[in-house]
Amino acid sequence: MKRAILTAIALVAVPFVALADDDDNKAEAGMGLAGILSKSNREALPELTLSAGQPVAKGALTLKSGKYYTLEIKADGSQELALEGAGFFRAVWVNEIVIEGIEIRPLGVDSIEFDEAGEAEISFIAIKPGSYHLKVPGSTGDTQQVSITIE
Repeated sequence: MKRAILTAIALVAVPFVALADDDDNKAEAGMGLAGILSKSNREALPELTLSAGQPVAKGALTLKSGKYYTLEIKADGSQELALEGAGFFRAVWVNEIVIEGIEIRPLGVDSIEFDEAGEAEISFIAIKPGSYHLKVPGSTGDTQQVSITIE
């Protein structure tokens, strides 16, 4: 009878030992209990600029799936400009968009438009590998878009 009870206790304890091992592995990988939302998994991307006749970005962006990013977009007000990229926004999980201290937690995004000078910061986790673009709607020039690759 004692042997059956000890066996039952051992079987119940096995999943908890496995969970403890998982926590140790996360710590070794540099992530805390928050996992992919941990500070150690965050990276700030180069700023995007919206200005009449000026390039949107200095170059293409390469992201890693599962990494948390922040992207700052600044508009100088020289023209009403937007960035669209439904494909990109469907390939990431948007945590929040911050505009003038106001935090927005959207279920989906298609574009962001600036009618005047201002800035917005988007924080997101890259999910779906592939090639995407954020571009000024109606533009055809390569400088009016930023290419984004998620690996």
